[in-house]
Amino acid sequence: MKISIITVSYNAAATIEDTIQSVLNQSYKNIEYVIIDGGSSDGTQAIIEKYSDRISYYVSEPDGGIYFGMNKGVTACTGDFIGILNADDVYASNTVISDVAELLHTAKTHTLYGDLEYVTERNLNVVVRKWISGSFERKKFLRGWMPPHPTFFVQKELYLKYGLFNTSFKISADYELMLRFLFNNGLSAVYLPQTLIKMRVGGVSNSSLKNRLQANREDRRAWKINNLKPKWYTLFVKPASKVMQFLK
Repeated sequence: MKISIITVSYNAAATIEDTIQSVLNQSYKNIEYVIIDGGSSDGTQAIIEKYSDRISYYVSEPDGGIYFGMNKGVTACTGDFIGILNADDVYASNTVISDVAELLHTAKTHTLYGDLEYVTERNLNVVVRKWISGSFERKKFLRGWMPPHPTFFVQKELYLKYGLFNTSFKISADYELMLRFLFNNGLSAVYLPQTLIKMRVGGVSNSSLKNRLQANREDRRAWKINNLKPKWYTLFVKPASKVMQFLK
């Protein structure tokens, strides 16, 4: 089984080497690594090029933003399954992809996801929040649930059948895609109950109240464009559920 991993970057010189090394140090050997850079000007490209002999596909050019880059990466991938690792995230251990591949092989599923830890910017071992996803039930989306997108692995053919990231969304295209795949089209998902990703704090959707409100508006639109009707409480519970991650 070939697993493709996409990293989308833009001016990520401070963190992208950690990201690249966490992929290249994986014990699983059949990995296709794709890096899509948006035309960085801070030295990111020089760092990526240090590893060019171990990167399957790399391009650096201006684009419309992170979801444009993800779509470009998906199109370039040739693996059976695709995972996306952001340019300031790392895999939690060197065996993550081996564990993912083993469960994908035995479970015969369309998608897989796991748990995620938010860590401090300077120390990847200091955990601020823990996102424990729990087992998959389609109806959980009505209670504001979603899996952490950086842990989400998807069959390549599903992107071809059900579509790529909707680039009209600026913050919530990952939520819309998972809602479309798992809730609207009823694709299967299996939960790997372990931390797959360490994510540095400071994601776009949570970086300010303005962005959080925009994310909520986009979440509502995600249901609307899929001709779905959430419960009255669905999109209030979704951001509120993040408070529990601090307690975990």
